[in-house]
Amino acid sequence: MTELPSPDRPPVAAPASAPGGPVYVAPRDWTRLHPVSPLLKAWPAVLGVGAFWYYTAGPSWLGGGEDNEEIPSFLRLSAIALAGVAVLLMVIAAAVAYVQWRFARYRITDDALEFHKGIVFRQQRHARLDRLQAVDVVQPLVARIFGFAKVSIEVAGGEDSSVQLEFLRLGDAEALRNEILALAAGRRVARQDAASGTDAPVPVAPKPALSPADVNPLSLGEVRTEVEAEPEREVYSVPLSRLALSLLRSSGAIAAGLMAPVIIGLAVAATRSNDVREVLLSVIGGSVAGLVGAVGGVFAYTFSQVNKGFGFKAAVAGDGIRLRHGLFETRRQTVPPGRVQAVRMRQTLLWRGKDWWAMTINVAGYQQNQEAVSTLLPVGPREEAELALRLVFPRIAHDLMDPDAAPAASDDLPSVLAAAMEGTGEEGGFIASPPSARWLDPWQWRRRGVAATEDALIIRRGRITREVFVVPHERTQSLKLEQGPLQRMLGLASVVVHSTQGAVKPAAHHLAVADALRLLDEQAERARRRRKVQTPEQWAREVEALGIVAVGAENGGDAS
Repeated sequence: MTELPSPDRPPVAAPASAPGGPVYVAPRDWTRLHPVSPLLKAWPAVLGVGAFWYYTAGPSWLGGGEDNEEIPSFLRLSAIALAGVAVLLMVIAAAVAYVQWRFARYRITDDALEFHKGIVFRQQRHARLDRLQAVDVVQPLVARIFGFAKVSIEVAGGEDSSVQLEFLRLGDAEALRNEILALAAGRRVARQDAASGTDAPVPVAPKPALSPADVNPLSLGEVRTEVEAEPEREVYSVPLSRLALSLLRSSGAIAAGLMAPVIIGLAVAATRSNDVREVLLSVIGGSVAGLVGAVGGVFAYTFSQVNKGFGFKAAVAGDGIRLRHGLFETRRQTVPPGRVQAVRMRQTLLWRGKDWWAMTINVAGYQQNQEAVSTLLPVGPREEAELALRLVFPRIAHDLMDPDAAPAASDDLPSVLAAAMEGTGEEGGFIASPPSARWLDPWQWRRRGVAATEDALIIRRGRITREVFVVPHERTQSLKLEQGPLQRMLGLASVVVHSTQGAVKPAAHHLAVADALRLLDEQAERARRRRKVQTPEQWAREVEALGIVAVGAENGGDAS
């Protein structure tokens, strides 16, 4: 089929074939995933077999083997029988994974990606590219070791609308992502005219695609792809030193630091004195499980923060915002323009001295693993937070940081964003909670407030932990007025702004009833009037016009 170049964007020329062989071409015919996929999916079964061996036949000094009195008699097997059980379990796991791989196929067309899987219950996914929300390349730990990745494709359309392609070679996964984003953006690939040596939008025989058997699965070389990735430029990154210091300044780290000496001291005393041990057991008793759970929760939270903030980089390209992060599971996330629905800016008390902020977003289409995909900035100074806000909402950020744009007539008013980040009362034109709200919210009623600019609704709250919510008018899904019995007695009400599923949940609490009703009506009208779909070209022009980065510039360098 003849492809015509887009009038708004010049066609992207395909790179010449690499010296090592043909370039990767996304499959237009039904294609299976990489043959190693069953092995990468079966590794939990291998771990289970290893745990079973340790429990039944491991060395006694590790608590396993025949000396372990906790092992039921029917699990005490000879070495030969144990080996047979292990082999049988591994064979069954490998067979199931192989059959699943055998019946899983995918292909890409000009307007959709199709994925079929299932043995008894067949599943057919049809991901339309015009409803594309995000494309991620994810490398779990084991897949990362061997140079493989999965492609996660999120489209609008419900809870089960995502497509997971597990697994492809890393280079192939990135090449597939490039082509999906190119097709979703309406780009056309210009192929080389062999006769004239010039780009011409005429059909030619496609280059042979690399089959999984043709490539070295351990190779991590340069990606050889027919559709090049959009040029990008890094906007900001989070150094490891800042991430570590932010964790040390967290409440969890302080709690762990206070608890550790006490726990260690009691443990040492209990090992040296039977009387102390008996007293401790009688005092804490069943609280041991709760204590262990609390300590485990602190470690789990710390690990999750490190994993999603390690190596964090944000870049901008013509196809959207690119986020890279991860320690054990690396994620290359591409969010097309216009898919960010809401932003939350957060600053804890211990970060205030450094003026650090963290930013979280709601992205339309993500149905699972929200914590891993919602971070826009793990921790950064105010300048980077403002830059990140410009990255997702260029025009809105410009208005919020302009003192003349404050929705009240005064020459000494701060910008709306500054008033939202650190102001109280009616500074910056905010509608604040009335004094009667102090009976329900004595700590932060002065900080609570809401303001509306031409383009967005701004909500602030929190005195110890400051939070700012930014919701574009056109991204407002629905509104709800809430009023509990105590609020009714005090003449208060709350307005909840419904966004897409995610970590950001904007709500303006404890407003005067008249203010809440007026906000409800006016915001509904603003959302109806401003609702539109932002095209990638509009987003790119706004980003470039504000001087954030030169979209399409050469790779590398820091944003000014």
